[in-house]
Amino acid sequence: MYPDLSYLFHDLFGTAPDNWTSIFKTFGVVLMFAFLTAAWFFYMELKRRAELGIFEGTKVRAISGEPAKMGELVSNAVFGFIVGFKGFYMFGHFAEFQKDPAAVLLSAKGDWLGGIVLMALFAGLLYWDKKRKALPKPKVEIGQIFPHDRIADLTMWAAVSGMLGAKIFAILEEPSGFMADPIGTFFSGSGLAVYGGFICGFLGTGYYLRKHNIPFWPTADAVAPALMFAYAVGRIGCQLAGDGDWGIVAGAEPDWWFLPDWMWSFDYPHNVNNANDAYGFSYSAGGLVEGCNETIFNASRTYPIEDRCMEACGIRYCHFIENKVFPTPFYETVAATLIGAFLWAIRKPLTAIPGMMFFVFLILNGFERFWIEQIRVNVKYEWMPFQPTQGELIAVIIFLSGIIGAVFLWRKHKAAS
Repeated sequence: MYPDLSYLFHDLFGTAPDNWTSIFKTFGVVLMFAFLTAAWFFYMELKRRAELGIFEGTKVRAISGEPAKMGELVSNAVFGFIVGFKGFYMFGHFAEFQKDPAAVLLSAKGDWLGGIVLMALFAGLLYWDKKRKALPKPKVEIGQIFPHDRIADLTMWAAVSGMLGAKIFAILEEPSGFMADPIGTFFSGSGLAVYGGFICGFLGTGYYLRKHNIPFWPTADAVAPALMFAYAVGRIGCQLAGDGDWGIVAGAEPDWWFLPDWMWSFDYPHNVNNANDAYGFSYSAGGLVEGCNETIFNASRTYPIEDRCMEACGIRYCHFIENKVFPTPFYETVAATLIGAFLWAIRKPLTAIPGMMFFVFLILNGFERFWIEQIRVNVKYEWMPFQPTQGELIAVIIFLSGIIGAVFLWRKHKAAS
């Protein structure tokens, strides 16, 4: 596994693990590609629908040749201060930053001189650039903007609200960890519930659409395939990093010659959770990767898992799952890719019924997630009948909502035609 890019480069080029590239966490890098994937497919479908006349352009007023405004100068200055305050500190304390990037970024530590220098630089460059382009009389232009022209804003709204929702739902799924360390849990890079991301991303984007008078259902239809392709890419990050989204302990490996054994069961070496069992725990030195000194590891129980790994092995992530588990992120990547391809293939015939594509997406997504929950490690609600997981509950609600919505729209369309 590749908890950060240093482990990937170690496999590809033989460089030492835990070098400076370890600040780039594999899941975060892949998550960025997931958002870019969603943005590309979303843009293509929004543009196609605009060419069909489904979306109308909105008139916008643009002014060029104006000098820099006070608000622009202040925002640039604040941004420059943050970059300098944190950037210069990270450069001067790289070992601390490499060990825990999130802790450094979210702390009050920083370089005040670097912040002040970049604050003045950012504000000064903007002032000079605006002054250079200023006209004796500012020029006013009226143009049209379509939804696909707003793809950057739409993606940002979906990303921010989605990440916030993913974190909140993860906390609701396992509140004990949050109560023990509220700030650390909320701002950590781990613990993201995908359905929380979907739901809050949906709400955040819906607010943006309403604010700019963009039709909701055609936009929801356009984003459906994009969401599935992005989900497929995101689960690649879970698989590569070994972030705990794996399955339960697998049974005996089947005798199949045409597929590798890891597709049935996998031990996730160097997983980012430093876990040696299916439920993400590391109580003992069991499940240490080859080359680790178990004696030193067992003698260092007072240190955190990562520190013990560094002392015993010289690497930060040194565990593997002793009893191999189902690689459920891989299964979901395959399933989400197939669903996304199916939605992309049927998007043109369903254009005539606004909302139908989105409800088909809900049906297929709910079915896929409910199925994978049967073999996936997850927190169960012990106080509820049948002891479901959060994923199962939301999957059923989404599936039934999709069925009801699709039937309603089909009957409405049939009656109208």
